[in-house]
Amino acid sequence: MADSGAHAHEDRGTGDAAGLVGRRLLPWLVSAVLAAVWMVGVASAHGGSLGAESRESLAVPTWLFLATGGGAVGASFLLASFVTDRSFVRSIHAWRRQGTVPARRVVAGLVRAVGVVGLVAVLVVGFTGPSAALGNAAILVVWVGWWAGFTMTTYLVGNWWPVLNPWRTLADRLPSIDRAYPDRLGAWPAVVGLLALIWLEVVSPLADEPRLLAGVIVGYTVLTLAGAVVVGPDTWFRTVDPVARVFRYYGRLAPVRYDASERRLEWRLPGSDLTEARLVDGPDEVAFVVAIVWVTTYDGLVATPLWAGIARPLVDAGLPPAVLYPLALVAGYLAFLGAYRLAARYSRRTADSFRAPALLAERFAPSLLAIAAGYHLAHYLGYFLTLLPAALVVLPTPFSPPATVPVAQLPGWFGGLNMAFVLLGHLLAVWVAHATAFDLFPGRLQAIRSQYPFVLVMVAYTMVSLWIVSQPSIQPPYI
Repeated sequence: MADSGAHAHEDRGTGDAAGLVGRRLLPWLVSAVLAAVWMVGVASAHGGSLGAESRESLAVPTWLFLATGGGAVGASFLLASFVTDRSFVRSIHAWRRQGTVPARRVVAGLVRAVGVVGLVAVLVVGFTGPSAALGNAAILVVWVGWWAGFTMTTYLVGNWWPVLNPWRTLADRLPSIDRAYPDRLGAWPAVVGLLALIWLEVVSPLADEPRLLAGVIVGYTVLTLAGAVVVGPDTWFRTVDPVARVFRYYGRLAPVRYDASERRLEWRLPGSDLTEARLVDGPDEVAFVVAIVWVTTYDGLVATPLWAGIARPLVDAGLPPAVLYPLALVAGYLAFLGAYRLAARYSRRTADSFRAPALLAERFAPSLLAIAAGYHLAHYLGYFLTLLPAALVVLPTPFSPPATVPVAQLPGWFGGLNMAFVLLGHLLAVWVAHATAFDLFPGRLQAIRSQYPFVLVMVAYTMVSLWIVSQPSIQPPYI
């Protein structure tokens, strides 16, 4: 079993490939469609928190657009596989344009100052400002401006968090012990940290209580600065800090990147950097990428009526919410991670390759970032636009906001955009996986076959994401 036998596989033609798909993958596809049909209902658009909900109904059954979405991802894989060649893929991913950054040091200094001043302002307003969530600038800056708005810019434009990051600015001015970071830990602390942050967001009223939010930020600040002092800022923010790692991965999806070695901006097509060989290096980094996909899914899942129907009977039967929510978080994450690792193992079989499943998991993992970005955009764009008027009114007078804070009312068709964002993210993921396969394997059919299990996982992720986006958003029960 070796990649050098790829040319022999080429001679078998597309008929053998189709037969392989039919024998091995058709039961999986049938199961996915049946799972979609089981969740029959009428779709309605998903909204955010802080009371910004949208419940406009779509005039199609849920199972129909779920099956359509999954089918669109599968069809895009077939299209990419049979109408593209290596030279076309290389030309897409090699396209680059460069430009200079005027007054680079001045701009960087101003951005760093904005980050530190913003952190101080959030803490001051959080502790001493109005108690109402929509009237408190700290709540609006953190959730609307940063977690929704800024995060979207990292994958739609570029990652400038390394410069804006106030904790990095402060850490660079503190003495460092420079203790050696244990290599065996890798990115695992970042995985745990990301899951913990999302769990805290879901189970606590961080989006409603400014004092609690400010207290959590103080705790995060102390932990972050202490860690940076112990292992050094470079190691901490490159390896341990989950927020910096999320933004760094999202930034590789964006069309703009700053090349620090040449001190130039670089423009490229979105997602073209995701095929880099060492972008994800090790099972710990694979686990973190899967965590990025899962935490956004979990954040939406616990606000669906289905979850409410599951959670209430369990809590009524005596299962404490403090156990139920982290249990669901970890169980769902392990299911997502297990499905992806299983796909890597089957990819080796379908490709008839000697390459280790661990290597395949690492190389194909960056494609999942497009899925995470598409779902984040679907989950938070409406939330951001709805609450943007509130932020614009409250920010100029943070200690004396108006009695009535305005929020925008999105049109009913906006829910359809959310569905489109999810699908676009998955279609880009299919393309990135296709380009990665061509880079890994010498034979065309071998490269195509290697993608079968990963495309099935992407179809499953697509249908789950579409289903969550289609559900009305409700307050998670018992929180």
